Amino acid sequence: MVGRIIADCLVLIHLVFICFVVLGGLLVMRWKWVSLFHLPAVAWGALIEFQGWICPLTPLEHHFRHLAGQSGYSGSFIEHYLIPLIYPSGLTRPIQIVIGAFVIIMNMIIYGHWLYRTKHPRS
Repeated sequence: MVGRIIADCLVLIHLVFICFVVLGGLLVMRWKWVSLFHLPAVAWGALIEFQGWICPLTPLEHHFRHLAGQSGYSGSFIEHYLIPLIYPSGLTRPIQIVIGAFVIIMNMIIYGHWLYRTKHPRS
């Protein structure tokens, strides 16, 4: 039971991190200091995708699922709805590269907008 709870928490942390990587630049528009955490997160997220690596949270999550006696992702709301978002079926290297490029482009747009706003404040 404890292993499953820990594994589910890791899935939630993983999802929050992914959302932060993709959209965290929006927080930077409000709080500049967030960029100290967001830019390294973007670099890590893009690197994971470009290199085809597995995020360290994934094997850790699988470890706790194994300790809980689970062999897969069946049974809970988190596993049923969130796992497919984080681990889509049919994920290939070209798709990973597109995801990595999306992360970079999305954040370039957000940071570009933020920089433009700081350089050209409204009158």
